[in-house]
Amino acid sequence: MKFNKKDFNTLTKIITSRRDVRGNNFISKKISKKKLDMILQSALHAPSVGYSQPWQFIIVDKEKQELVYNHFAKSFDKSKELFIDKPLYKNLKLEGIKESNVNIAVYYKKNKDNILGQTYMKRTGEYSVVCAILNMWLTARALNIGMGWVSILKPKKINKIFNINKDEYKFIAYLCFGYTKKFYDEPELKKLKWNSKKKLKDCILN
Repeated sequence: MKFNKKDFNTLTKIITSRRDVRGNNFISKKISKKKLDMILQSALHAPSVGYSQPWQFIIVDKEKQELVYNHFAKSFDKSKELFIDKPLYKNLKLEGIKESNVNIAVYYKKNKDNILGQTYMKRTGEYSVVCAILNMWLTARALNIGMGWVSILKPKKINKIFNINKDEYKFIAYLCFGYTKKFYDEPELKKLKWNSKKKLKDCILN
């Protein structure tokens, strides 16, 4: 299969329009099962080391959402101490656990067998799961559905909430999906001047 310039332009538009959506932007409209399946199916097409496909997903129920939110709130309060020099931090909305329509916890399934390509770089299995997450993010954006990645969470606490054995699985991400009021023309943290956008030359090591 060959792609044309129009395909490339569409892909570029989706990539550059991807945003990390937070609770101040989600609306109550529900995601259909069909579209949720499309998002999850896209994850299965991600590259994985040794074709190991080590991703596992938990569609989070409301009871567990509440537990995750309570843990997040405590973690966020503690994290404020690390950003005393940035007053903006305490006013940031950094999650959409309750406001979003669907929460998904993503895990890496550990493998006791030898995996092709993982002999010396053990974490490539985890990187494969992150590739799956990016597929989900871009597919959601193409469907005009927002996604937010909640990272101020302690894996040990999340494992306890979901009764997960850390010897078998590793927590990678907690994702929030939902329709939005709008998609910002620029990343929210850039608009708030939290940080500036790097240029390509700044990312090339000489």
